[in-house]
Amino acid sequence: MKKLINAPDDVVTEALHGMAAAHPDLLTVHFDPTYVIRADGVPDGKVALLSGGGSGHEPMHNGFVGQGMLDGACPGEVFTSPTPDQMQAATEALDAGAGVLHIVKNYTGDVMNFEMAAELAEASEVEVQSVVVNDDVAVEDSTYTAGRRGVGGTVLIEKICGAAADRGHTLDEVADLARRCNAEVRSMGMALTSCTVPTAGEPTFDLGEDEMEIGIGIHGEPGRQRMAVEPADQVVERLMEPILSDLPFKDGDDVLLFVNSMGGTPLIEVYLAYRKAQEIAEQHGLRVVRNLVGPYITSLEMAGLSITMLRMDDDLVDLWDAPVHTPALRWGV
Repeated sequence: MKKLINAPDDVVTEALHGMAAAHPDLLTVHFDPTYVIRADGVPDGKVALLSGGGSGHEPMHNGFVGQGMLDGACPGEVFTSPTPDQMQAATEALDAGAGVLHIVKNYTGDVMNFEMAAELAEASEVEVQSVVVNDDVAVEDSTYTAGRRGVGGTVLIEKICGAAADRGHTLDEVADLARRCNAEVRSMGMALTSCTVPTAGEPTFDLGEDEMEIGIGIHGEPGRQRMAVEPADQVVERLMEPILSDLPFKDGDDVLLFVNSMGGTPLIEVYLAYRKAQEIAEQHGLRVVRNLVGPYITSLEMAGLSITMLRMDDDLVDLWDAPVHTPALRWGV
């Protein structure tokens, strides 16, 4: 596998230096321990939002640091959880007197390390609450999880809760909002190819030229079914069916529909898939009131996509529409 890198062990550090150089108006990168925070700081009295996880899923999470979304992010090595000292240092740096909310994807290492960091930060008199995101309907347990994985729903929760925090909501209110959104969002993904971790130098898993994996995880974890490649419309149907039935979504619901590239799938194919996903949603009596299309939670160069649907109401639409200004997501400013 060809990669545009220098030394495999330096990929994350060099990428973070690149982010800092590209977006000095939006974020500041601290090293040893490593974390990313808003360049303009957290306003006094505002609840701070912190997330994080292994690198390789860009723009998540570093690309979502800024006004109206995350106040900070902790990047680990590729597909490796950040450490508790990173999370503790970021938590304490972000506290502006109203507490810090940890938004945690449900992967065992992330959950364990964020729990440890919360305990350490609270010993320093920082109030912390944590919300674990587990929106993936593919499998109940997987390689890195006990329970369902946290995937595309995390992006939507970070945006909506970021808007609420900007509006002065309390820590309890923002945490309750995150839990409410997590209960109303479902996701499912698939892969046409594996990805290659730089330090490994070979594909994470093997897929034949004529095979695809339905229900894949963002680290290449096994899914529900390995099968022959099908036309895009049939693939989208396979992803939408478990999403629609799991919540379940019902006739008359307003939804946000998010179709995400896993990194190696071009936008022309993602929009082609979005067209079918919206058609299926509308056939089920759903009203797609907002959408997001593009590579927002990726898996290095994996070819594939995921679909996420969040049940919306007027309050969530208002929070979604609120201004956001980050390297990867921006509108209304």
